[in-house]
Amino acid sequence: MSKSSKLCHKTSCPRSNIFCNLIDKIVKRPSLQFLGQWGYHCYEPRIYRTLAKILRYVDLDGFDILLSDYIAFVEKSGYRFELNFNLEFTEICVNTILYWVFARKGNPDFVELLLKKTKNYVQDRSCNLALIWRTFTPVYCPSPLSGITPLLYVAQTRQSTILKILLQYGILEREKNPINIVITILLYPSRVRIMVDHELVDIQEDAKTCLQLCSRVLSAISIREIETQLSLGRRPIISNWLDYIPSTRYKDPCELLHLCRITIRAQLLTNNMLPNGIFSLLIPVRLQNYLNLES
Repeated sequence: MSKSSKLCHKTSCPRSNIFCNLIDKIVKRPSLQFLGQWGYHCYEPRIYRTLAKILRYVDLDGFDILLSDYIAFVEKSGYRFELNFNLEFTEICVNTILYWVFARKGNPDFVELLLKKTKNYVQDRSCNLALIWRTFTPVYCPSPLSGITPLLYVAQTRQSTILKILLQYGILEREKNPINIVITILLYPSRVRIMVDHELVDIQEDAKTCLQLCSRVLSAISIREIETQLSLGRRPIISNWLDYIPSTRYKDPCELLHLCRITIRAQLLTNNMLPNGIFSLLIPVRLQNYLNLES
């Protein structure tokens, strides 16, 4: 039996599916017909080039189709891979998609669409379709094993508009140690980042906004942990950073209104209903917006 027939058995995967077509091209390459030739380095460039060509110019409708194809490929694909190849192929695809969405495009509309399309899988961190928990390499390289999650990348680059979307979907509330995101926003070394309308965004102002957004989600922020990092010589990107964390998050009693917000959001999060479930609640629009972290 040839290498390609061992790797991939077709049944019902649609021929028009981007990822099915891509894998067809990979396994048919003459150089991959021999076991000794099969390796990550042989097919990674083709996967990246193919997906990058699409993602570089894709609009929202096209991105919707690409995500739908990936979901169909993972859920319903009739292909049966050798385990190692299956893991490597999906990791390369995910790494490429996240790299282009977060590191290259930095477009909030694309981020929100990705969250909407994969919302049903986000509760299972091990699922290949829970893209928001997968890692990617911000400076593209083939292996995402040393990469970071989208949330951590957005914290490092202080992209406040995108961070707000992630928070609205409950991504920070699902973090085991959310204080690490706050510390990253405050202490991660600044670097050149995405251009918006050919002008560099004021990263300090975005960092302030990011801290304020986190304060809308968390009931407590450990100032002691931040000060411990400062005592080790790390420098905050904002000198007066404490002004942007409410005293009710670290010293004074937390506001009852905020505690109610946390409780309601936690219940919605348990049922995977953030943020859309907020707008089905029979409460005034002003309170809906408050629950959705608008204020």
